[in-house]
Amino acid sequence: MPAHDSSAHLMTHALPSYLNPDDVGPWGTYLQQVDRVTPYLGSLARWVETLKRPKRILVVDVPIEMDDGTIAHFEGYRVQHNLSRGPGKGGVRFHQDVTLSEVMALSAWMSIKNAAVNVPYGGAKGGIRVDPRKLSKGELERLTRRYTSEIGLLIGPTKDIPAPDVNTNGQIMAWMMDTYSMNTGATATGVVTGKPIDLGGSLGRVEATGRGVFTVGVEAAKLIGLPLEGARVAVQGFGNVGGTAGKLFADAGARVVAVQDHTGSIYNAQGLDASALQEHVRSQGGVEGFPGAESMDADAFWAVDCDILIPAALEGQINKDNAQRIKAKMVIEGANGPTTPEADDILHDKGVLVLPDVIANAGGVTVSYFEWVQDFSSFFWSEEEINARLVRIMQEAFAGVWQVAQENKVSLRTATFIVACKRILHAREMRGLYP
Repeated sequence: MPAHDSSAHLMTHALPSYLNPDDVGPWGTYLQQVDRVTPYLGSLARWVETLKRPKRILVVDVPIEMDDGTIAHFEGYRVQHNLSRGPGKGGVRFHQDVTLSEVMALSAWMSIKNAAVNVPYGGAKGGIRVDPRKLSKGELERLTRRYTSEIGLLIGPTKDIPAPDVNTNGQIMAWMMDTYSMNTGATATGVVTGKPIDLGGSLGRVEATGRGVFTVGVEAAKLIGLPLEGARVAVQGFGNVGGTAGKLFADAGARVVAVQDHTGSIYNAQGLDASALQEHVRSQGGVEGFPGAESMDADAFWAVDCDILIPAALEGQINKDNAQRIKAKMVIEGANGPTTPEADDILHDKGVLVLPDVIANAGGVTVSYFEWVQDFSSFFWSEEEINARLVRIMQEAFAGVWQVAQENKVSLRTATFIVACKRILHAREMRGLYP
């Protein structure tokens, strides 16, 4: 996690005692984003401190018996940032570098994202500090089930609904749903989203985030006069999000010229075969060694000649050190928090249009919302219906954000925060403080 040189700025905030003021981490990025939006909140600004404090944080110990008979302990989190607009909603990530600051920031970005696309949720997030690649399938199942039991008092179909995130998937959601159901004595399919189809999952959910990235990209390209036919696309991370978005752009006539992930960076000026690359990533675990491409230096990836750059991996990837070299006309954030505030300013000064995560990758939570609604009614929609509703919601939300950006002469990120924070704080104001 890159340290942000914003600690002086952050001292103006009452930082909670459990964070390190010398390295606030991703939560510091989020606090700066809230500061940027505050002048635009009008009378709602008196409630803005609400946004700077998560409502509830649970830190749990997750002990499991390993295959060799030893007992291992892992640190787990569930953070509910804001529940003014509805139950908590947000993913669970299994990663060795997960920190409380990161989970807090991700939960806050979920609050913003849910309000930006106007789904009736608050923001939440969860995580376990673990490298899941080092666990057997049995160990992974025991870890998931124990974690679910430990956070069980916070989650529920009407309280807080987890979903997949980094290194978690439909199988892990199935184990979470089963564990919660066993503990409550009734099958509760609506406690998590991103489940397998057979267990109340939704069609279109796996591709939803990437489809949302593509949808806002298409809308923005129209507005800035960037033709998609022949446009060069570079993607960081070629999993669910980056892979789906890359393939949709390729299908629309663009060329995916460079892709980077944790295994390596590859390049082909004529364009990579996105479908074949998705298959390669599925079977080989990464882009390295893909036959239709030459490998390139990891650092060179950021300076590649492209029109559209899609960071779809982890946070803090575009920073003050590499932002200056980016040649893209448009950056579409598939990942959460991939651009630091310093890099945001550099890109803005260069005239690069940044489509921020809080709107660009909201397709996933939108279709999670559809899944949750389908689980409540036990009535399921067709994939065509789901994709059409997703595209409509994303287009309308993006049009609203674009308009606010034009009216206030601010970046799309600040505009998204204006729209979302007003919705959250208005709900907070109308509900009042109880007791």
